[in-house]
Amino acid sequence: MIKTSVRNLVEFVLRSGDLSSAFAGSARMAEGSKIHRRLQHAQGGDYESEVFLSIIVERPDVQLQVSGRADGIITAQADTEPPQVTIDEIKSVTEELEAIDEAYNPLHWAQAKCYAYMYARKQELTQIDVQITYCQVATLEVKIFKKTYSLAELADFFDSLINQYALWAKRLGDWLEIRNGTARLLEFPFAEFRPSQRQLAVAVYTTLVKGKKLFAQAPTGTGKTMATLFPAVKALGLEQVEKIFFLTAKTVTRELAEAAFQLLRQAGLKCKTLTLTAKDKICFMPDAACTPEECPYAAGYYDRINQALNACWDQETFTRETIEQVAREHRLCPFELSLDLALWADVVICDYNYVFDPRVYLKRFFLENNGPYCFLIDEAHNLVDRAREMFSAEITKQSFLDLKKSLSQELPHVAKSAGKINTFMLQAGKLCVEQSAVGEADYCLTELPAKIFPLLRKFMDLAEKWLTKNEQAGFREELLELYFKVNAFVRTAELYDERYVTYYEKLDKNVKIKLFCINPSELLRQAVKRGKAAVFFSATLTPLTYFAEILGGEAEDGKLAVPSPFRQDHLGLLVADTIHTTYRMRDKTYEVIVDSITAATQAKTGNYLVFLPSYRYMEEVCRRFTLKNPAIRVIQQVGEMTEAERAAFLRQFSSDNETTLVGFAVMGGVFGEGIDLTGERLLGAVVVGVGLPKICLEREIIRQWFDQENHQGFEYAYVFPGMNKVLQAAGRVIRSEQDRGIVLLIDARFAQPGYRRLFPPEWKGAVSVKTVDSIAKQAGFFWNKDGKRI
Repeated sequence: MIKTSVRNLVEFVLRSGDLSSAFAGSARMAEGSKIHRRLQHAQGGDYESEVFLSIIVERPDVQLQVSGRADGIITAQADTEPPQVTIDEIKSVTEELEAIDEAYNPLHWAQAKCYAYMYARKQELTQIDVQITYCQVATLEVKIFKKTYSLAELADFFDSLINQYALWAKRLGDWLEIRNGTARLLEFPFAEFRPSQRQLAVAVYTTLVKGKKLFAQAPTGTGKTMATLFPAVKALGLEQVEKIFFLTAKTVTRELAEAAFQLLRQAGLKCKTLTLTAKDKICFMPDAACTPEECPYAAGYYDRINQALNACWDQETFTRETIEQVAREHRLCPFELSLDLALWADVVICDYNYVFDPRVYLKRFFLENNGPYCFLIDEAHNLVDRAREMFSAEITKQSFLDLKKSLSQELPHVAKSAGKINTFMLQAGKLCVEQSAVGEADYCLTELPAKIFPLLRKFMDLAEKWLTKNEQAGFREELLELYFKVNAFVRTAELYDERYVTYYEKLDKNVKIKLFCINPSELLRQAVKRGKAAVFFSATLTPLTYFAEILGGEAEDGKLAVPSPFRQDHLGLLVADTIHTTYRMRDKTYEVIVDSITAATQAKTGNYLVFLPSYRYMEEVCRRFTLKNPAIRVIQQVGEMTEAERAAFLRQFSSDNETTLVGFAVMGGVFGEGIDLTGERLLGAVVVGVGLPKICLEREIIRQWFDQENHQGFEYAYVFPGMNKVLQAAGRVIRSEQDRGIVLLIDARFAQPGYRRLFPPEWKGAVSVKTVDSIAKQAGFFWNKDGKRI
């Protein structure tokens, strides 16, 4: 049986015309659902809201289930038999109601007529009323259009939609049979599971079938990607889940997922996979507005989209490159094409924000929670800080002052409104100045800044009135950008609870107010309910209890830490735990750190990576190392490297290098995780420091908050995130069963119990080295013990 929603059915069959990003106001983003609830609650006892309706259509070629929620059903309290029934479809609009007539949007009538048909069939009614209720967002005024339809009229309309949709439904049904059949018969694509890999795969499958959450730590080499995707595909084939979302923060892990599906296809799987690329990266015309006037890929988009879907139906892999190719061939916006393709894809590979971010999550899938989707969250340790940013929002004084100046002549009312907010924030800056008198440059409180919200809402209302006209002006982009920031700030306030703080920070002449989400656990917990099951996995979820807690775990959720699949004697772990790397001690320890790196990298000719906690520290150590070792080839990471520059950096780690190469990089940066330099491409890594994040206002807020919550503020704010960077950096060395290599950790704090207890089990053979000579001796011993000459 093929399932679809009323909305998807109507839009797929009836959509036409241009793709337009014409400003639609906050109604399309936040106010719509509020207005629905407000209007529904204002009705009397004869009004039933949010009524779920479903119908099964039996055809010779396909069986369809169409379902959705009617905004309201009104049953007249009269003596007539049967009583008169009205289907109410509520639409919030920013246009003035005078500009809206009965033919304003045919899709609105189409949705309502579908609900009317489904309800009339169920209740055996011969006729039914259909009502479209338009509510103007700013004024809350209402305009209603109402028509009466016979069951026969509605049946003809509904059947015409089904007839046009049936071809696609049949295609989809035939495809699902093929997909499910190949998934059920699919064998693991390797000769055998790696040690621990089967254990992880079984846990993932059990989690998906039961509709639970799992937090899994699986060390490098476990084969995490395949250990999660393979059981998810089996669950897909057995119809335990409807769609797989593989979520990650990095390009390289998306590529690993794509490569895993290629292996599964070679093993016989038929499966459509789609990789979503951010709009700003995939756009063909980044300098043009998303309007039919400026972008040819937007003009007539909906007239061509179904033809494009038809042309590429037989493809199974939709990467960025294939999406761009199809989009160019059919003159379509590549980003919107990828979203439309996602509806038909079995697997969507995308960034975390498409599921979790309240501003941009895929509402076409998740508007109604509890879809039978599974979420595989890769490198889940990265989600902690990403989630904090997703659920936070900020505004700055300077942006309102600049806008006030830009609009003073053209839009004086909006300029005046921006000026009042600027004045409010000027006063907030004075609070920070008062704080600075006692050694602080900020002001923090645990409640919303209530007095600013009337000013912000007034600004939004005035800005909307002009923006909804969709006129072009030199200040439009500046106004639009600030409008969205204010909108995000106001919407974030609706999420504000005891897990948030508000802070004011003075930055020279500027002032920032931020609603800062310290603990995103509850919001992540709610977001995961958009699907059926979720697996959070990483090589470095240490400590597991901390990550399960902060990522929204509950008592009944699964937790799993599988052992490393590699032989412990393949890793030579040395800990230089007498060298201090704190900021105050750096000037005194530069030389011993350089000598220690030299000792570790001269024991065997090959390629090495050295990780340091900051660019400045890295540059100074690299400079001193180069002066002391002129014969060694040295490269170093630079800020804001392009993808091509990153690739060029990694290409230099060749197994064919005949001399030693030492690369210097920043811990926690682009080379600190996700890179795969197997075999002779990387012989060792030196990790300098315990990776503690830089002391800053937000880290201190996190520390203070968790100190009050559980007396572990320093651990939550600094130690756990820092050690995660250390574990990731060290994990670059051993990537396969054949790899052998050394890791040198440099920092006196590695001798402390609080840090030692965070060492993974495979590090239990760590050797403490107290001198540079002992580093050279132990490194030489490690490389000689296999009988090979150095």
